[in-house]
Amino acid sequence: MSETPSTPSGESPESPDFDAMTRDIAEVPAVEVIVTVAVNLMSAAAVKLGLTEEGEEHKDLDEARKLVHALAGLLDASTTEISSFHAAPLRDGLKSLQLAFREASIVPDEPGKGPGEKYTGPVYG
Repeated sequence: MSETPSTPSGESPESPDFDAMTRDIAEVPAVEVIVTVAVNLMSAAAVKLGLTEEGEEHKDLDEARKLVHALAGLLDASTTEISSFHAAPLRDGLKSLQLAFREASIVPDEPGKGPGEKYTGPVYG
């Protein structure tokens, strides 16, 4: 009978060491967490907009709308918490995604009604 190898903390290799993960996240500055989440939302939205190599394979405008809206909300809520050094490129990326969404839509939303425009105001090319 073979035994499952364990890590020094007594955890099996398949189960995460939550204490270590908590310690790791505790050392990460809030700005870094916010920026990382924003970049992940941007990447996911780009995939759902069909902007990746696979293009149409993963395109889903309903999902993209949700992601872009969440990104805009996060950036709006964190504007005073992150420096313009971090915020400016994220806002530029958001605007690019909003414009890509408008372009990909068969029936574009009215100005100010597109994803995230509740937070950013109308987006024009």
